[in-house]
Amino acid sequence: MDERRALRGLTQHNETALAWFIERYAPYVNTIVFNIIGNAMSIKDVEEVSSDVFLVLWKNAERIRPGKVKAYLSGIARNMARDRLRQADQALPLEEDILTSSAADMEHDVEVREQARLVNQAMLNMEYPDREIFLRHYYYCQPLSQIAEEMGINLSTIKTRLRRGRGKLKDELRKGGFCDEDI
Repeated sequence: MDERRALRGLTQHNETALAWFIERYAPYVNTIVFNIIGNAMSIKDVEEVSSDVFLVLWKNAERIRPGKVKAYLSGIARNMARDRLRQADQALPLEEDILTSSAADMEHDVEVREQARLVNQAMLNMEYPDREIFLRHYYYCQPLSQIAEEMGINLSTIKTRLRRGRGKLKDELRKGGFCDEDI
């Protein structure tokens, strides 16, 4: 099935067409949603927003042109994730909820945020095309062969640059105390 056929299927409320889009774009949508709300909300919230994105696709398939689905999904994912984040900010926790948080939970949250900051910093320190390859593979879940083809770079070079990127990431995590020296 191709995108044009799948869109036609969605307009006819064909569940197989919806499954085709979910299989193809779920990692992409999940990544966008997680990058916006992942540190502030639970994985369950990320999954719920991602599911809602595909529900919007299901309801609005007739408005989408073939070749524009990925851009449409990314826009919907960003907007829905930001809306969810705004809604969460408006819901203030009760004092009892604050008191039940343990010091270990708070320490874990701080560690997770610090690790995310170090990962982001390591990626920002990478130069093109290493950063592009790293993001495409690990954040947008693109296969190495697709990255090589789209960027016009040999597949073995892509693998080497990914390995180099992982090494730089490991060094940054090691400096931050998140990685054992013998790994």
